[in-house]
Amino acid sequence: MDSGERVSLQSEVAAALHGERVDRVVSMLTGLSRKASAVLVEDGRITVDGVVVSGRSQRVQGGQRLGIDWVAPPIEETSLAPAPDMPIEVIYDDDTVIVVNKAPGVVVHPGNGVPDTTLVQGLLARYPELAEVGEAHRPGIVHRLDRGTSGLLVVARTEQAYHHLVAQLAARTVHRRYLALVIGRPGATSGLIDAPIGRSRHDPTRRAVVADGREARTHYHVVESFEEPQPLALLSCDLETGRTHQIRVHLLAIGLPVVADPIYGGSRQRMGLQRPFLHATQLAFIHPVSGEEQSFDVPLAQDLAAVMVQLRAPRGQVLAPDA
Repeated sequence: MDSGERVSLQSEVAAALHGERVDRVVSMLTGLSRKASAVLVEDGRITVDGVVVSGRSQRVQGGQRLGIDWVAPPIEETSLAPAPDMPIEVIYDDDTVIVVNKAPGVVVHPGNGVPDTTLVQGLLARYPELAEVGEAHRPGIVHRLDRGTSGLLVVARTEQAYHHLVAQLAARTVHRRYLALVIGRPGATSGLIDAPIGRSRHDPTRRAVVADGREARTHYHVVESFEEPQPLALLSCDLETGRTHQIRVHLLAIGLPVVADPIYGGSRQRMGLQRPFLHATQLAFIHPVSGEEQSFDVPLAQDLAAVMVQLRAPRGQVLAPDA
């Protein structure tokens, strides 16, 4: 429908969200902004154990029943037909979760203006039960990677796992580490970028550091530095929050754009790449059923690894393209 679809959600508050503000929990479960979630509270559309919530700052408790009634924004009709021919590297799976090493150039789930076959369609061919998990247009997806970013992604295989992982993300207990090659070198070997992110006021397709944006925190550490072909640094970046384009926006904000990033200032040094040098190399979370920590890591994708071989070669040595 043009006005969007009315959605009613009933969800048990996970133990990891005990003590959180209700507007933050609503934001995590619906994908709405904190401001939009607060409006739902003001309109009396949020209940806890059947009682209408009176204020956005009310704290929830683990085990309570949270009710949310809202109008989801419309999205363009997109086919979610399974794609059995899509190659997918599954690192791990069981009856509850799937961990994927996403290839660069693959879109995670359908959305407006995304005509390509997506990762979730490839997963549906292997795991048809995903169709009943989470949101209809992105079944099983609890977090995402940009089209150009490669690396680790966890997908929920059951509704219980979906809500458990969403709660972990909200509680910031999911560990996500990325490797990024940047133009320039930071002044210190490690640091924290704590700057809110929102839509750019100049281009709605971009994100930017803005005063009224959503909280965003990125920790970084210098892994290697290079002088040629210009000052560059390989950074390890740990996400404390998970905003759209967070690493790319934050690194640009401190004057260190990601190599080959055409949107956020990295196109002046491409190193032969067709996408930003950004790779999700480590992922750790609490298993929704066993309660044990699950930890995974994958090496750099082939195109990024080739760049590192070139950078590490002795100065003046020219390597073959397939070296």
